[in-house]
Amino acid sequence: MTDIILHHYPASPFSEKVRLMLGIKGLAWASVVQPVIMPKPDLIPLTGGYRRIPVMQIGADVYCDSQVILAELERRYPNPSVVTGADWAVNLWADRIWFQASVAVIFGEIGDSIPAEFAADREKLSGRPFDVAAMKAAAPFMKPQWRAYAAWLEDGLGRSDFLGGATPSLADVAAWMNIWWTGAAAPTVADELLAGFDRTHAWRDRLRAIGHGRRQDLASADALAVAASATPIAGLESDPDDPSGLKAGDAAIVHADDYGRDPIAGALVAVTRDRVTLAREAGDLGVIHLHVPRVGYVLTRG
Repeated sequence: MTDIILHHYPASPFSEKVRLMLGIKGLAWASVVQPVIMPKPDLIPLTGGYRRIPVMQIGADVYCDSQVILAELERRYPNPSVVTGADWAVNLWADRIWFQASVAVIFGEIGDSIPAEFAADREKLSGRPFDVAAMKAAAPFMKPQWRAYAAWLEDGLGRSDFLGGATPSLADVAAWMNIWWTGAAAPTVADELLAGFDRTHAWRDRLRAIGHGRRQDLASADALAVAASATPIAGLESDPDDPSGLKAGDAAIVHADDYGRDPIAGALVAVTRDRVTLAREAGDLGVIHLHVPRVGYVLTRG
């Protein structure tokens, strides 16, 4: 069985970023399809309470958030290289600013057909009402913003097939998420907003043709068994200048700073410039190392 286990679901836009990265690198991976809404009984034991998707598992190491997943894939599988220049800044823009425009555009279009259970779950996840009327009201203002973001892609593709040059970069992966999600969830609106963007249409076709690597299905119970039989990676070193002041072994808590702020508690293993790693006792699963990004997450003493 492949080492990479991705916990995801098909319609997840953040999972699509990871699936494309797996395709670009030509990797084999095991797919565990998790529920779209809570409860997630075979995910929470791995994550200690973190409920967002995607989650990548390699043995007893669990990577929460697409940002740290993409970084770990680049670290473990450097060829072909995907991360270049200021790609991480582009990734954060696509994850937050463009994504929020996509939310308003998509749910302003399809919000009336969303199941009540989904809306209730997303209210708990975000901590605010899932207000379809507000999204409909915002959509006319967000559509021009969305198109302006896409225009940056159109201009960026003026000299090469991809934003990173002759081959795809993380900037392509990041931007792809919003193009893919809007096209899948609200195709008519996506066509309207991409009208006249011929280079972006061709770029979309090129990325779609890459695929998702070599996927095999895996039962969630089997993924838990993998964690139980594995030992987390050792030898991680901390950034000595990290401003938190926390040291390895300190009790610590991390949570996202935007939504889905469920806290994860454990003993600090390491804190580097790009991630936080906690160790937690996970019952029958033994010791799990949880990895989250430094950017977009809050680290405090436990």
